[in-house]
Amino acid sequence: MTFLKALPIFTFLLFTLAHGATFDVTNNCGYPVWAAGVPGGGKLLNTGEKWTITANPGQTQARIWGRTKCQFDASGRGSCETGDCNGMLECQGYGKAPNTLAEYSLKQYADQDFIDMSVIDGFNIPMEFSAVAGGPCTRVIKCNADIIGQCPNELRVPGGCNGPCPMLGTEEHCCNNSGNSCAPTDLSRFFKERCPDVYSFPKDDPTSLFTCASGTNYNVIFCPA
Repeated sequence: MTFLKALPIFTFLLFTLAHGATFDVTNNCGYPVWAAGVPGGGKLLNTGEKWTITANPGQTQARIWGRTKCQFDASGRGSCETGDCNGMLECQGYGKAPNTLAEYSLKQYADQDFIDMSVIDGFNIPMEFSAVAGGPCTRVIKCNADIIGQCPNELRVPGGCNGPCPMLGTEEHCCNNSGNSCAPTDLSRFFKERCPDVYSFPKDDPTSLFTCASGTNYNVIFCPA
C-alpha cells in the first residue's frame, strides 16, 4: 500500500527530471556573488560555492543573474549595488540594471529549450551559460570581456556598465515601438563586439538565441575561465 501511494510521486519526479532542467550556478569570482533566479529566489555564493535551481517543463521567461556588494539583515531585506531585486535576498521579481543575464524557456516548440545570454540590461559580472557536458547539447554562451573597464562614459555606473536602454531610455535604444526597424546602435555594438553570442539589442535574435533538446541540464558560471 505504501509503495502504491509513493508511485505517483515517483512518476512525477521522473517526468520533471526528464523534461524540466537543473541549473548549477557556480561562483568562480574572487569575491562574493549573491546569485538570483526567477524561478529560484536567491543565495549568497562565496568563491567556489554552487547553488542548484530546478525548473519545471514549460517554464518561460526565466532568468538567472548575479548581484554584487549586497547587504541583507536577518529577515533577508537590504540592497545590492548591482542586480538588486526590490531589496530582497530571495528574489520574487527581476533584478535592476545593470545585470548580466542568463535567460531560458523550457520545453517549447519542437520539444526544445530556448536559451540565451543578454547584456541589454547592462553588464555587472562575467558569465557563462552552457549545457552540461555529456548531455544532448553542447552549446556554450560566454561573456567575459573587460566590459566594465572599457565601458563608454555615458554607460558607466557604480559596479557595472549599464545598457543603453535602461540608461538612456530612448526609442532608438529600447525599440519599444520600432518593430522590424529596430537596429543596432554604436552603443549596442560596443557589447556585441566583445560578446558576439550575447543579446546586445532587442532584435538580436539571429545571433543570440539558441536551442537545446528538452531534458538538457545547464551550468551558469560567474567569472568563467
